[in-house]
Amino acid sequence: MEVKILSVDDSKTIRLIISRAFKKFNCRILEACNGVEGLAVASREKPDVIILDITMPVMDGYETLAKIKADPDLKKIPVVMLTAEAGRDNVTRIAKMGVRDYLVKPFKEDLVVERISRIVDLQPKGQKAEKKKFDDPINVYVVDDKPAIVEIVKNSVSDTPWKIEGITKIGDTVDACQKNNPDLVLISLSLDGSGGFELFTSLRSNPQTKHIPIFGLCVKIANEEQTRALEMGFDAVITKPINPDDLKAKVMPSLKLDDSHLFYAYKEDVLLVKFPADFSTTVAGRIQSHLRSKMTDAVDSGLNKAIVDLSKFASADFDAIKTAIGVIEMIGEVGLNYRVVASDAISKECAGIEETNGWSFSSSYEEAVAELSGAAVPA
Repeated sequence: MEVKILSVDDSKTIRLIISRAFKKFNCRILEACNGVEGLAVASREKPDVIILDITMPVMDGYETLAKIKADPDLKKIPVVMLTAEAGRDNVTRIAKMGVRDYLVKPFKEDLVVERISRIVDLQPKGQKAEKKKFDDPINVYVVDDKPAIVEIVKNSVSDTPWKIEGITKIGDTVDACQKNNPDLVLISLSLDGSGGFELFTSLRSNPQTKHIPIFGLCVKIANEEQTRALEMGFDAVITKPINPDDLKAKVMPSLKLDDSHLFYAYKEDVLLVKFPADFSTTVAGRIQSHLRSKMTDAVDSGLNKAIVDLSKFASADFDAIKTAIGVIEMIGEVGLNYRVVASDAISKECAGIEETNGWSFSSSYEEAVAELSGAAVPA
């Protein structure tokens, strides 16, 4: 979401500094050279925050602020005052007028960004790009002084196009994140002293990096470190030895990766639910997480057929069958006609189970489509 920032200052140089400071963020900078013009722009645009200079011609900052606070449509807009005087009396006068914060001139770009980020949520440009899929490339930094750990993380996601890059020095991490905006940062919690926790605080306090998901990385028995990390606000903790399924399962919701295409597809006029051969409880959870929305979308699109594909299994897999039961119950709930594609061995096993003995089986996808369409079954 674009943040609108109104800069009211008679100095072109100050307006330029402010405009340049927010260039990397999803912001629209509005400008006015005096209080009268600033009030007009504020009334028209309703900015999210106003940066207001005190000393201006036509109408100074004090009078402008008083008019802002007296206007029912503007009085809730946060105001940050710019002043050339740091004296206590001046600051007290500003504070009594209800400003959110103040800056003393001259100031650096990163300081104004830091102050404004306390008031509004600044999003780096491009961060809210098109939603990524599970098998899209993502960039991950692993901050650990042991190269072997970086290699283990790489091996854990070797079946994905994810790019894993190791950083051994804490001091290099913030600069790298500001420059390259990675999708995820994994920080070792066993770095010297409280280095990992201090790095987390630095990344979270920086407007350019505070939105990057951050995972802690520690040994399984380090309970105090795990608790501290979660209390501080780490998005997740990955324990060593690293379980690839656990890592992927935690990455997906944190990055909002869409993996529904791995399990659901629209083929012709059929909703196909695909069960992969490498089935696990993690996969079961991923199928279930998309189930209701996919069924709803199918019905809203006018589809009335569904196929549950268990053809990857030679015999009944307990977790897969249990998950398929839930899928088929939902299919019945939304009123779709369905077939289950499975081997003869699975259909015979399911015939002996109370929850599955009423399923309608087909030996292939083509046969299932034909039977759902009422056409002759292919020879």
